Amino acid sequence: MATIGTPRAEALRGHLAMLGFSALVAGSFSLGAMAAPFVDPAALTTLRFAVAGAIVGAAALATTGISRSAFVAPWRYLVLGALLALYFVMMFEGLKTAAPVSASAVFTLTPLMAAGFGWLLLRQITTARMALALAIGAAGAAWVIFRADWHALMDMQIGKGEVIYFWGCAAHALYAPMVRKLNRGEPAIVFSFGMMVAGTVLLALWSWPAIMATDWRAMPAIVWITLAYVSVAASAITFVLLQYAAMRLPSAKVMAYTYLTPTWVILWEIALGRGVPPLGILAGIAMTILALYLLLED
Repeated sequence: MATIGTPRAEALRGHLAMLGFSALVAGSFSLGAMAAPFVDPAALTTLRFAVAGAIVGAAALATTGISRSAFVAPWRYLVLGALLALYFVMMFEGLKTAAPVSASAVFTLTPLMAAGFGWLLLRQITTARMALALAIGAAGAAWVIFRADWHALMDMQIGKGEVIYFWGCAAHALYAPMVRKLNRGEPAIVFSFGMMVAGTVLLALWSWPAIMATDWRAMPAIVWITLAYVSVAASAITFVLLQYAAMRLPSAKVMAYTYLTPTWVILWEIALGRGVPPLGILAGIAMTILALYLLLED
């Protein structure tokens, strides 16, 4: 059995981190689609980064501490903050017209893009076993996305929201290998804090007119519920989980967990009272689990 501190034990922790990441991120699709019509995406994302940054900063001070050396070459945090800020703005903008499950379908393109970026930036090689796992996971996710309906799959049409969100997903895929390339030994929570501070500054500069023009007191409750969820569960926690996993797993493996997102989204939709999908999607769920097993056993 692997012992604490061994490479295998560290890799297993990375996989567990990404399992939690995929479940928490999925909630953003369902709640985000409900809040998107009421608020400017950049303004909401700015508040999201600010709240999440405050939480992670407090956690960093209470645990590892924040040393001055962590902020050497601050341009690193600006690069990472810009990538994730772009992802979240494009996500909420896309969800104005794209359905949650459809958007999660686009999200499953990130593993292939991450594998490409991983090779370009880090020369990470996608082995035959990993490629097989990615292919199985993609097929399973597609089956889940289209709810085991061949006609829905054959009639697939790409809408404006999906196209907008695709570019956000490209930024998200680039983020994973950039974390490993730019990290200089900083703890995951400190590195996340630096990224969120930089992201908040960039977003505030971009969205300040929208922030000032928004009547926040008139916002419906779903906007505040979504802000609370995406700031704490789908930002503060998932940022740290992603940083943690990216330091222990290849980029393609980190992003491979996005294949579980459509399954989690459907569960979120059921929990929110939006209906139960057909039993045929269990085949797709089984395929995503098989893909993750192949990655875990690499």
